[in-house]
Amino acid sequence: MRDHHRQAIDRLVDELETDPRFLAVLLAGSIARGTEMGDSDVDLILIASADEHSRRLPEGDFSYLNTEACDYPGGYAEAKVVPLSYVEEVAERGSEPARAAFVGARILCSRIPELEHLLQKTTTYPESLRIPNIRSFCAQMMIWFWYLGEAERRADRYLLLRSVSEFALFAGRMILAHNRILYPYHKWFMQALEQATDKPEGLVEKLERLLAEPSRDNATAVLAAVMNFREWEQPAVGFSGQFMQDSEWAWRRGDPPVADR
Repeated sequence: MRDHHRQAIDRLVDELETDPRFLAVLLAGSIARGTEMGDSDVDLILIASADEHSRRLPEGDFSYLNTEACDYPGGYAEAKVVPLSYVEEVAERGSEPARAAFVGARILCSRIPELEHLLQKTTTYPESLRIPNIRSFCAQMMIWFWYLGEAERRADRYLLLRSVSEFALFAGRMILAHNRILYPYHKWFMQALEQATDKPEGLVEKLERLLAEPSRDNATAVLAAVMNFREWEQPAVGFSGQFMQDSEWAWRRGDPPVADR
């Protein structure tokens, strides 16, 4: 952690640790993960009291911004304000992006005795969902590969770019699930994939080439790398059947989109 970030965090803790509105302050984001740059902002998670959450709820005010504690050029601190019940829900049934938001989080101050244990539970990979998700991700990858070919055949630029993006996402999510790495949502997706230790050789480079030059040929190189990496679990209902259940019929079960699992 850089000195100016540490100084800013000390100022923030001095201000927030006695604030009765908040039960705990967590350091999150790039500084907590050790990937910050000199001008990185300070990301926090503020766990609000039940009363404070209820006060903020009607207007959807779930954020915090402080531009005074950070005295370096372009510096500021921002936070998501959540109730303790939210953290408990994430620990029990949170999506991977919801869990990943707490990965590496550091407790700066807390009046919640069980918080450390709760955070450990929150960031544990949901093992029971790993194989079902791999089957779903594999189906998504295959169907979006088909869409990519259709996009080229029809010269449909929108469908091509959408197909390439979705295909790359689910090819990568298969590898993240294989490595038991929580999907951190789009902003940090490629970084998480780079950090995966067990993956096809040259996969990231093949994906970068595909994203720079969208084509079925470049997608085929990614597909071959992923599918030849190991024997993957296949959906019992086939790729089309799984895609239909996960994408076209998910609303019938009230499920989130498969990409947000």
